[in-house]
Amino acid sequence: MEILLATFSALFSVVNPFGAMPVFITLTQDDPPRHRTQMALQASMYMVLILAVFFFAGQYVLNFFGLRIHDLRIAGGIMLFKAGFDLLATKSEPGRKISKDVEEEGRQKTDISFTPLAMPMLSGPGAIAVSIGMFTKSLSYLNMAITLIAIILVAVASYFILISSPRLVQVMGKAGLAALSKIMGFITLAIGANFITSALIALFKA
Repeated sequence: MEILLATFSALFSVVNPFGAMPVFITLTQDDPPRHRTQMALQASMYMVLILAVFFFAGQYVLNFFGLRIHDLRIAGGIMLFKAGFDLLATKSEPGRKISKDVEEEGRQKTDISFTPLAMPMLSGPGAIAVSIGMFTKSLSYLNMAITLIAIILVAVASYFILISSPRLVQVMGKAGLAALSKIMGFITLAIGANFITSALIALFKA
């Protein structure tokens, strides 16, 4: 249960589906509810696939490039630091996770579930780095299954947040979204700090 909660909280704060709400609403504002729901479902399924693949295959990718898991955790920690600072420092357009060019490209597409929704909004570099960083050779099959369940639970939560985004934005308003972004940013900073310190400790012990 501890592994499930730790993995879920770490991934959820980095995925930050609340930050995807404004863009999701913008890209689907002219779509019927059924199509909007379908896009949210497909994006969540793609997210599970992307994060699961990097969780199981990420170590082999690192080995191919001659990198250690500690190297990735330090790089991922720095990336999470930047993402966290961006969320804390934002003064306008709270929750923006993609550039305006990518958003404009999304307006021209009928299927936005893979790009830009699943990637890079939900399963961006930070989420991928966390997924790879969670895998170690000492993990048992049970712990791997628990991690996979946590990824699925994050996807389920993301799906319900996306389909409820119009109502949530009305209730929370811009001020609420900005406050939520700062909370997520603080948690992301803490996860980044944990990544870096744990990797440095492991390197000094090696």
